Amino acid sequence: MTADIATAEVDAVRAFNRFYTRRIGVLQEDLLDSKFPLTQARVLFELAQREPVAARAIGDALGLDPGYLSRILQGFADAGLIERTRSEEDARSFVLTLSAQGREAFGGLDRSSHQATAAMLAALSPLQRERLLRAIGEAELALSPQTVPEAQRVVLRGHRIGDIGWAIERHGRLYADEYGWNGDFEALVATLFARFASSHDPWRERCWIAELDGERIGCVFVIRNADDPDAAQLRCLLVDPRARGLGVGRRLVEACLAFAREAGYRRMLLWTNDILSSARHIYERCGFVLTEEERHHSFGHDLVGQVWKLELD
Repeated sequence: MTADIATAEVDAVRAFNRFYTRRIGVLQEDLLDSKFPLTQARVLFELAQREPVAARAIGDALGLDPGYLSRILQGFADAGLIERTRSEEDARSFVLTLSAQGREAFGGLDRSSHQATAAMLAALSPLQRERLLRAIGEAELALSPQTVPEAQRVVLRGHRIGDIGWAIERHGRLYADEYGWNGDFEALVATLFARFASSHDPWRERCWIAELDGERIGCVFVIRNADDPDAAQLRCLLVDPRARGLGVGRRLVEACLAFAREAGYRRMLLWTNDILSSARHIYERCGFVLTEEERHHSFGHDLVGQVWKLELD
């Protein structure tokens, strides 16, 4: 697994670790001008947040070796920072609480940490703070153990304010990057989404956004076909490259089909191009049949347009 990770990616993470540990001062012998090095300060914090607590729980939370943790706790006991009492649930074990002296020590450390962090944030503009906090949240989510597979964390929802603009931008950027299509394609997508956003019938036309852990990863919408009132038209299916392989495209198409049937449409149509093989495979697996093909020059390239149809009866 590690062999597949680019050296540049590894170097980037290591460089950030070096930068951030220096930036927040954890390399100093005494953290935040206290008498505690980093690990002792973290143990003290866990005690304050969890007390009364068993030593094993702290070790599990911090991933510390039991022997190392035991030496830290013995040092706290010798300094009068903690008190041990026999557990009411298990007479063979003890729970730990901070003493008055320990709470005073933690309070000073906590205030210093708050002030140092506030000073760091105060030096940033509101936009920089927003970007930093968003990046921190994303990093924590990415590095936290996930008990539910990604595919099961994908959620489909109706569109909201901001989604249309996102969908237009992602179409333009993605098709430019992957196929070299020019700005004409983004203009077309913008026109289609603008028409939908400004005049769609919510009972007969709908847009879906796919999200993974709160981040948009795909979209599609359905409208009434302009020439056939019994036909629904599927448009602008997109799955972000980061989410491919999770079945997002198929789920979006299946949502369109279920909605079209419920809305009373008798068939569904869509237009695509033959080079969009991933999308075509989804349409085929969902039962669509290719009915028309026509060569055309669009978006800066010679393409083969295709019409696909699925009877819903």
